[in-house]
Amino acid sequence: MASAETLPEPTEKPILVVSGQIGVTNRGGEAVFDRPMLEALGMVSFTTATPWYKGKVTFEGVPLARLMERLEARGETLTATALNDYTGEIPMDDVRNRKVILALKRDGAYMPVSDKGPLFIVYDFDHDPEANRQKYFGRSVWQVARLTIK
Repeated sequence: MASAETLPEPTEKPILVVSGQIGVTNRGGEAVFDRPMLEALGMVSFTTATPWYKGKVTFEGVPLARLMERLEARGETLTATALNDYTGEIPMDDVRNRKVILALKRDGAYMPVSDKGPLFIVYDFDHDPEANRQKYFGRSVWQVARLTIK
C-alpha cells in the first residue's frame, strides 16, 4: 500500500479513532472508522471462556493485525483507550503473534456500551494458554474508543 493512501470517510457514526504512527488516514493524521468500515476489513470469530462472562462465548471482530496492516502501523506499542478513559497497553508483538481481535459482536449480537461494546479487545484465551493470565486480561480493554500507536 502506498503511504499516500487514504481511507474513505465514515458514513455512519464513528466508533473508533486510530492515531500515532500510522501511514493511512482519513481525517488529518488520524484514521476514523464506523462499524461498516471495520467489518469491511474482514471478520473472524472464536469461542473462548473469559473472566468476564459465565461459560464460553463467541466473539467476532477484526484481527488487530489486519487493522494495523491496513493502516501501515509502525511502532512497538498499541495503547487502547476506553470510553471511560481506562487505558491498556498491548505490545505490537501480541498483535503480530497472538490471536487477538477487536470484537464487535458477542454470541452473534453487536455489543452495546452497557455490555463492553461497541469494541472489545479480546485474546483467544482457550487456544493460547499463555494468554490466559492476569497480564493479558488487563490488555483486554472493553468499550474501546481510541487506539494510539507508539
